[in-house]
Amino acid sequence: MNVLVIARSQAELDATVSELSDQPGRVSGLRADVTNPEDCRRAVETVVEQNGGLDIVCANAGIFPSGKLEDLTPEDIDQVLAVNFKGTVFIIQAALSALAASGHGRVIITSSITGPITGYPGWSHYGASKAAQLGFLRTAAMELAPKQITMNAVLPGNIITEGLIEMGQEYMNQMAAAIPAGRLGSVADIGHAVLFFATDEAAYITGQTLVVDGGQILPESSQALAEA
Repeated sequence: MNVLVIARSQAELDATVSELSDQPGRVSGLRADVTNPEDCRRAVETVVEQNGGLDIVCANAGIFPSGKLEDLTPEDIDQVLAVNFKGTVFIIQAALSALAASGHGRVIITSSITGPITGYPGWSHYGASKAAQLGFLRTAAMELAPKQITMNAVLPGNIITEGLIEMGQEYMNQMAAAIPAGRLGSVADIGHAVLFFATDEAAYITGQTLVVDGGQILPESSQALAEA
């Protein structure tokens, strides 16, 4: 695969491209903001120009600032919805023509268990944005199916990323203890699920969601986990 990574931070782009430089295929970076439809169009134009087309879009941009309901400002809500929900819609809209030309277009959305399935205090606006992605997914997948474009979503549980590490070791320990698998997830765990949705073998799957959480949503109580 030839991959174009987009992000708002040039430093993070450079680090990501460098980290992936030893992988097969070409990896490049472009500074862009998915909340800006023009930036999304520019990103698609860039990848088509560099690679001659576009087959796969991973709508992965997301933020999760914490804030209790009584403290949320209109700006707080707008920011989360702009990145997590509108950004998903904008990048997919920008890519539609190129994905249709591909003949086997794939869209994979990174949602979350938080919002569509579970809740967590302080993340009501985040949960709403992640649930909104799935409401969008189900109708958009129907519209795109005649173009041979599939659209599916991966719902991660607690995955070891920079954002999770920033929550602190105590939080990470508590989350790991609540997971039947006994560990937090890795980026690779999510990557494997995304890769499956991107393959020709998944061509007959669209509008679906896949929870990747080590069984986190299964116990009905802490006692159920202790009895396992």
